[in-house]
Amino acid sequence: MTSVVGVCIGRTWSRTVLTDETRKLIGRRAQLVEFDPDVGPRQDVRVLVTGWDAPALTGEVLDRLPSLELVLHAAGSVRGIVTDAVWTRGVRVSTAAAANAVAVADFTCAQVHLSLKNAWRLALDARTARAPVARTGVRGVDGATVGLVGLGHIGRLVARRLAASGLRVLAHDPYAGEQQGVEIEDLDTVIARSDVLSLHAPHNAATHHMISAARLALMPDGGTLLNTARGGLVDHDALVEFLTARDDVFAVLDVTEPEDLPSGHPLFTLPNALITPHIAGSLGTDQARLGELAARELFRFLDGLPLEHEISRDGLAFSA
Repeated sequence: MTSVVGVCIGRTWSRTVLTDETRKLIGRRAQLVEFDPDVGPRQDVRVLVTGWDAPALTGEVLDRLPSLELVLHAAGSVRGIVTDAVWTRGVRVSTAAAANAVAVADFTCAQVHLSLKNAWRLALDARTARAPVARTGVRGVDGATVGLVGLGHIGRLVARRLAASGLRVLAHDPYAGEQQGVEIEDLDTVIARSDVLSLHAPHNAATHHMISAARLALMPDGGTLLNTARGGLVDHDALVEFLTARDDVFAVLDVTEPEDLPSGHPLFTLPNALITPHIAGSLGTDQARLGELAARELFRFLDGLPLEHEISRDGLAFSA
């Protein structure tokens, strides 16, 4: 009997994550159906592909999927949709975070190089002056030190790429073991010694506002803070005060707290801050990678093979 695979991804993302080509590949092995938890139950769905705009998988939603065995999350973080009811009912979960990590790592490494060239500050200064500006504050890449906070999927990718480029890589992650090409240090040491400090930790009770006023004060002259992880890792009130007092330090924030800063927030106008609207992850054509990974996991599941990207209940606590 052909397995039935439900798709529960918002309309904005459904066809860019699960492209026509990926849908055709899946269709050779399974029947794809759209699942709307507000419409009615699906007795036959064994696997559910979720993504952005998918609802939390509460007991009520799962009641509409009595045959569900596996959730394939074709997006970044899965924490927003997996509830205790998923684990209680023995539903397995796989996430495409590893595919999303590639896009974030690409963005991060690009920002590291731009930061070491002082590119953003010089560009913003030229726009303000409406004239050419002197090439000041260019640290250069050779011999630079980059600090990473968190060595999950993204942090490890970034570390490997930067080390291959000859940069010195320091990292702090209390749960990570030794990593080739990476020097593991305590958080304060990483902050104090890094020309660029890049955040890749999950946001939870232990990491909330871990980049505090006291830790911001440790940043070296001319340093750059780069956050592509979660806005809640940084105390934004402390950051505004710090950047106002320390105009030698620059901040590149792809994520903020709240996710959409209110209009008129000081970070939009400070000359040493740059805000991008959460674009580091998979957008545009990059989104197809997520659906492709989900399809590969589906085929492994149908063939009775171990999943490559399964996440456990304990592992979820340490995911982004």
